[in-house]
Amino acid sequence: MKGKIIDEDEMGLGVRVTDNNGVSHTVAVGFDGEIQGHSQDGYPDKAAKRSDEGNEHVEQARRFAQYYVYCERGYDTVPPEIHPERLNAVRVAIASLPPEEFEQYCGDLYQQLRSYDDPDVDRVIDVPVAAKDTDSVLYRKQLYLGLDPRETEFDDVAAAIASRHGLELSTDSLEDASLEDDADLAGWRDVAQELGALADEADADLSPGLEIAGASPLHMTYIDGRGEEHVTDPDAPFDRDPDALLELPVMDVESLAQFQEYVNHNLACQIRDCYVRMGLEPPRPFRVLGYGRFEAAEQYNRLEMYPNYIDPEEQRAFA
Repeated sequence: MKGKIIDEDEMGLGVRVTDNNGVSHTVAVGFDGEIQGHSQDGYPDKAAKRSDEGNEHVEQARRFAQYYVYCERGYDTVPPEIHPERLNAVRVAIASLPPEEFEQYCGDLYQQLRSYDDPDVDRVIDVPVAAKDTDSVLYRKQLYLGLDPRETEFDDVAAAIASRHGLELSTDSLEDASLEDDADLAGWRDVAQELGALADEADADLSPGLEIAGASPLHMTYIDGRGEEHVTDPDAPFDRDPDALLELPVMDVESLAQFQEYVNHNLACQIRDCYVRMGLEPPRPFRVLGYGRFEAAEQYNRLEMYPNYIDPEEQRAFA
């Protein structure tokens, strides 16, 4: 995959993409990542007339264009669920959680999966009667990142910014802070914006301060007997997009510590999926096999253009 920014105006950017078949695409990407237009010279214009692999190459070009704009210009053009850097930040944060904090965020998912093998473990949520079978259910959990500025090079500056807004940057104040208070919430937003602007200006790395700030309650998606998909909506802890989505089928899980390792691996596989479905070879740490995102797993099973990355015995992957 090759890219080149060929235009930028008040609406967004134009990107010339050459895909892995040598087909040239021109993709218009808005500053928010919306695909505003897409032309290409190698596949039928209408999706219904393209082959499944042709449609996937078109989707690869769009994802690559979004990522290319993000890398070259820094605009927030990559949807969070396929943003490899955001997913990796979540992965690192999950891996570093002490057991009690991991249980706080992911314990309900662990308990639900354990309930299938251990009759003494209660289900957190009931499986709808309409669900076709066990294989038709995916359990979902959304994860949200936060930033602890005390773990960054801006520790003292962040404390001063917080003080200007009548807030205190300490362990006790952060743990006791109520985000239901509109004034406090607005103040913390202002602190975050000022700190972000300073970091951008200094081209600083804030990643040491990234941590898990919250998680959605456990919810699910399932297929009914007629083949229709149903998704239950959770109460989101924050009014923003999540930084990662776990969607796991029923599986054998052992200890909580082993499940934490599995979630780490699942997120690494999701990062692999991001690159693969942009038409790129993943960076070496993410050339791993296993289950990541359900949608990607379906494509690997369906399309000959992909190795079966979810199969731990796959020989074609990363050859």
